[in-house]
Amino acid sequence: MGTFFAVLTDNWHDFARGFGATIRLFLIAGVASLVGGTLLGAMRVSPIPALRAFGATYVNLIRNTPLTLVFAFMVFAVPKLGVNIDYLPSALVALSVYTAAFVCEVVRSGVNTVPNGQAEAARALGMGFGQVLGHVVLPQALRAMVAPMVSVFIAMLKNTTIAAGFSVFEAGAIPEYLSERGENRFAVLVWITIGFLVIIVPLALLQRSMENRLRVVR
Repeated sequence: MGTFFAVLTDNWHDFARGFGATIRLFLIAGVASLVGGTLLGAMRVSPIPALRAFGATYVNLIRNTPLTLVFAFMVFAVPKLGVNIDYLPSALVALSVYTAAFVCEVVRSGVNTVPNGQAEAARALGMGFGQVLGHVVLPQALRAMVAPMVSVFIAMLKNTTIAAGFSVFEAGAIPEYLSERGENRFAVLVWITIGFLVIIVPLALLQRSMENRLRVVR
């Protein structure tokens, strides 16, 4: 048991550095994908055919592409196009681009729960598409979007471990790094699992709490 705890205490700096990078990836990519996904969602419900086509093409292309390939494209293909980008920014872009497609679908689904009469009444008052979406539709759609949106971000948090395969030292890279130093691999994996639970469980509890509140409101 002493050896089990020693794996954590003797390598605390590496665990902190790895999970610190994971949290940074999660927060930055989360904000970027939320903004990008919301814009894509607006395109999916736009009255302009070209925007709807672009949004649908993006979602269908990205959702049907493995995240590992998105990472590989950013890390290996983009530099060959003459764009110099480090591993961490590449991971951020890959996570953001990929997750934005799922955020878009959550937004689109939420918008579709709002009765058409709401948007028609707003347009009758002279509001443009942006005003109708921002002031009338999205505030009402938010109730239906919250729970699935949290699920998307929980999935993204777990997806950050893929960055370890592309030279980013985050939580997913800790086992390989410490095994090279002779540490007990099983103990390392257990501590990493505990670390992810510490981060994910509060998000899951938040999701459950918000679902219960919204159920009462409805």
